Amino acid sequence: MVPFILLVVIIGSVLFHIFTPWYSTPIASNWSNIDSTIELTFWMTGGVYVAVLGFMTYCVIRFKNKDGRRAAYEPESKKAEVILTVLTTIGVAGLLAPGLIVWDDYVSPPEDAMPIEAMGQQWYWSFRLPGEDGILGTTDARNINADNPFGMNKNDPNGQDDILIEGDDLHLEHDKPVKFLLRSIDVLHNFYVPQFRAKMDLVPGMVTFYWIRPTVAGNYEILCAELCGVGHHAMRGFVQVDEADAYKDWLNEQSTFKALQEQARLDNNKELAFNKSN
Repeated sequence: MVPFILLVVIIGSVLFHIFTPWYSTPIASNWSNIDSTIELTFWMTGGVYVAVLGFMTYCVIRFKNKDGRRAAYEPESKKAEVILTVLTTIGVAGLLAPGLIVWDDYVSPPEDAMPIEAMGQQWYWSFRLPGEDGILGTTDARNINADNPFGMNKNDPNGQDDILIEGDDLHLEHDKPVKFLLRSIDVLHNFYVPQFRAKMDLVPGMVTFYWIRPTVAGNYEILCAELCGVGHHAMRGFVQVDEADAYKDWLNEQSTFKALQEQARLDNNKELAFNKSN
């Protein structure tokens, strides 16, 4: 029964991988290379898996117990060690090389990529886009307060026209490269859109980044893929990939840092006036 069970495990594992219902979501960005790398990993490790179990099945049949048969004790084999070392080295190199090539491209955005900051905090997402100057202003965590949730540097002229989106959906323009700048103001988070095949940790105190080119218009869910507290399951958002005209219309409806500061100043003055009158 043992060889039969091993064969069932081998065949069942391969069929499960080929016909599994839990396959990757349709891709909506330029990162098909990540899918290809994952597939290469599956097939290389799967080949080793089948080879090892196949060899075990052969050994069970070939060297089954028989009267008068004695096992030979051979604790070392230089030949086997060399063969296994060479094969393992080739296998590891075959797994690492494609991943390193894809990673190098993943963190090497094109010059025309639009910088967009994604800021994570317990438990929602906020975003910052450059204004007409195309440059994001500087920030500092020490500046964060109720009136300045992004920690913007009020003295940086490049930040005055930055577009701030707090706890709302992000929109991207179809087929335009985007460089995501990722930062957290509390604990570890992870910015993940499954259809983009792109994810990366947000580490407090530093800015991580990667780039994508959205290739399919639509609405996609943003997930936090790093356990970040009791509200981790609810830390979700949405990114909408629009055609050029729809994207411009959405962009024109957003508020800049300067406009929000002026509105906050007006609100404070009204509140002071109201308090004095009472």
